[in-house]
Amino acid sequence: MQSKLPKSVENLIEEFGKLPSIGPKLAARLTFYLLSKPESDILKLGHAIINLKENLSECRNCYQICEGEICSVCNDHERSGRVILVVEEPLDVIAFEKTGNFKGHYHVLGGVISPIDGIGPEDIRIDQLKRRIEADKIEEVILATNPSLEGEATAAYIKSVLKDSPPKITRIARGLPVGGDLEYADEVTLSRSLDGRQNF
Repeated sequence: MQSKLPKSVENLIEEFGKLPSIGPKLAARLTFYLLSKPESDILKLGHAIINLKENLSECRNCYQICEGEICSVCNDHERSGRVILVVEEPLDVIAFEKTGNFKGHYHVLGGVISPIDGIGPEDIRIDQLKRRIEADKIEEVILATNPSLEGEATAAYIKSVLKDSPPKITRIARGLPVGGDLEYADEVTLSRSLDGRQNF
């Protein structure tokens, strides 16, 4: 059955549908929302998308997305340069920065080890992490990969690679989310909430 929608509308629905977590219905909803907006708003959105990668680069130290050679975190001399928090993606840096609790530096791996997807240790920035540890005399490496099978495997691999290195290696605690109900928590989460317990 042939679509009765104009080709330009179909094209935008199709492009929205390629984005993560956007199904056909949401793609259509977004498209028709934009159709209801003034042309000036659509032009602003279009320019923002077109210029998205302009002047962007990866920080030469931590590989976070930034403008220029060094990101604002690495450039902040009030932060501890002796502690590195290792994350999978740039979005993870944003999540930790929102807490306001971490005052060290980051290292963005650019993914996780996933043999099923053909991604090995050489495909993510583990060698770069090792070089930073040696060059910057790092005292602690905090592993903050996701609690997925791949995230856990990546953390275990990094720990094994760094076992002969001087820094202390820690893993962020896993446990119950704030506001969560115990009855809905899985066994692994409950076990980790006990393992990561602190004095109260």
